[in-house]
Amino acid sequence: MYEEISRNKRNSFILVAVFIAGVILLGYILGEAAGFGPIAVVFAFIFAAVFALTGYFKGDKIVLAVSRAKPAAREQYPQLYNVTEELTIASGLPMPALYVIPDDNAPNAFATGRDPAHSSIAVTTALLNRLNRAELQGVLAHELSHVGDYDILFATLIGILVGTVAMLSDFFLRYMFWTGGGRRRSRSSSNSSSGGGGIIMVVAIILAILAPLFALIIQLAVSRQREYLADANAALMTRYPEGLASALEKISRSPGEMKAANRATEHLYIVSPIKNLRDREQKKKSLFSTHPPVADRIRRLREMAGENGQLAAT
Repeated sequence: MYEEISRNKRNSFILVAVFIAGVILLGYILGEAAGFGPIAVVFAFIFAAVFALTGYFKGDKIVLAVSRAKPAAREQYPQLYNVTEELTIASGLPMPALYVIPDDNAPNAFATGRDPAHSSIAVTTALLNRLNRAELQGVLAHELSHVGDYDILFATLIGILVGTVAMLSDFFLRYMFWTGGGRRRSRSSSNSSSGGGGIIMVVAIILAILAPLFALIIQLAVSRQREYLADANAALMTRYPEGLASALEKISRSPGEMKAANRATEHLYIVSPIKNLRDREQKKKSLFSTHPPVADRIRRLREMAGENGQLAAT
C-alpha cells in the first residue's frame, strides 16, 4: 500500500514536469507557425504563471464560490465537525475548514486547497441527510486522504496546465483564422524555406486541435488513479472499508444532479456530480471519465475488508 502511494506521488511529479515541457514545446511550435518566434514561449510562461499563482493562492476560494458552498456552523452541523475531528486526530492532519453546499437532491463531497494547512472540505446537505455516521466517516476520510496526499494541490496545478494548453491552442487557431497569419508568413518566406514553413504550419494546426484533447485525457486518467488511492487510504484511516463502500453505493444511485456542478470542477467530487456522466461511468470505463467505475471502487474496498466489513489485521 505504502509503496503504491510513493509510486503515485513520484509519477505525479514526473507527469507535471512532462506536461510543463509539453506546454513550452507547444508554445514554441505555435509561435513559429504564427510568426511570433521565440516570444511565444515567453508568452506561454507568463500566461501559465499568472493562472498558476491565481490557482495556488485563490483556487480554493474560486472553487467554493462556484460550487455555492457556505461555511458550516458547528452548532448546525455537530456530527460533521465531530466526525472530521476524530479523523484528523487519527490521521495527524490539521482540521480543514468545513463547508456545506445547499443541495438536497445530490449527495456528494469534495476537498480543495493548496496544502493540509490550507484545506477545505465541502459536503452537500443531501449527503448529511442520507448517510449514516459510518458512511459519512468513510466519505470524509476519502476527502482527507486527498488532503494528506496533496491531491488538492495537484488537481489545481494540472487543471491550470490543461487550461493553459487549451487557451494557447484556441488563441493560435483564432489568430490564424482572423489574420491569415499563415498566408502572410508563407508569402514572406523564401522558396527554400517555404516547404519547412508549410510543414511547421501543418504540425502546429494538428497540435492546436489535438493538444487540448490529449491534455484532458491525461488529467482524467490521473484523477481516476487518485480516486482509487484515496479510497484505499480512507479504508486504512477508518479501519472500516464497508462504510465508504456503502456511501459510494448511495451516492452513485442517487437520481439527483447537482445544480452548481460543471465540467471544470467535476473531477474534485467523490463521485461525478453530473448525472449523465455518472451513469456512463457506472456502465464502463472511458478515457473521458473523471472517476473510475463505482462498481470497481466498491469491489476493491470490499476485497480489503473481512467478512464483517472490518479491515483485516495487518
